[in-house]
Amino acid sequence: MWELGAVASEHRTDSLSSAVNNMSKLEEFNRRYEGVMRYYGVKPLHTNPASPNENGDAEQSHHRFKRAVEQALLLRGSRDFADLAEYRQFLKDLFVQRNAGRRSRLAEEMAVMGELPARRMESARRERVKVDSGSLIHVERNLYSVNSRLIGAQVEARMYLDHVEVWYGQRKVEDLPRLRGRSKHRVDYRHIIEWLVRKPGAFESYRYQEDLFPTSRFRMAYDALKETMPSRSSKEYLKILELAAEQGEVQVDEALRALLEEKTEVAITVESIGELLVKLDTIAPVTMVEVAPVDLTSFDLLCTEMGVRQ
Repeated sequence: MWELGAVASEHRTDSLSSAVNNMSKLEEFNRRYEGVMRYYGVKPLHTNPASPNENGDAEQSHHRFKRAVEQALLLRGSRDFADLAEYRQFLKDLFVQRNAGRRSRLAEEMAVMGELPARRMESARRERVKVDSGSLIHVERNLYSVNSRLIGAQVEARMYLDHVEVWYGQRKVEDLPRLRGRSKHRVDYRHIIEWLVRKPGAFESYRYQEDLFPTSRFRMAYDALKETMPSRSSKEYLKILELAAEQGEVQVDEALRALLEEKTEVAITVESIGELLVKLDTIAPVTMVEVAPVDLTSFDLLCTEMGVRQ
């Protein structure tokens, strides 16, 4: 509506639970959905259950647009996009192209549509939550980690369509991708590394331990430490993780790659990684592959043996 610049008098939706109270009277809309309609001065309507034909024009338009997207992707030659913003712009450009011939009919509609309110309705859902002893907050049955310095504090979670903002006082302290579904968790090692370094014994039985291996090389490094120094593996790995939080995860990952591929079998320790970090530019990139020359005499011997057997 804000992109259009006007408000229609009615809005019809399917009988989805996000809008309609299916478990009660069908005429009753959900409180939040009804609040949006009331704010914009729009009369809410819905189709009958299992009756998609009642929104046939919208369903057909949606179907044709998906076909147009498929054709545009084929002409583009690739389905890869740098980020979500680039893909959204791709779809927006396609919308503009398809709506170019409908401007006159849109002008007729705009003439009888209502005005927008003075400002947008806030699209975030706010919830006050407490940071537990594990530096986690529970938001809509999902778990998110925050900085361990906030343990015990009350924070405000603002849930948007695709991200969650965490506010402490009047300052935004975190901006996290929103988890889909329920009973999911997103634990960032940078949030809890200070706490874990002080209590390394908690790492072995940590419920979300898998989240503390940012790449497969970190997991391989931990497995190697369990073999070489089983009594100190957790403590040493947490030091490596702390180094990644301070010096950069990508840099430490490159150093781990070099150590894991090291033919001299240099021990994986925070010290050996630190030594490599100061000379990262000398480490061959992962794209540089060495292929050993093939000894063609082996093929001659094989052919000779085959000839003898024949």
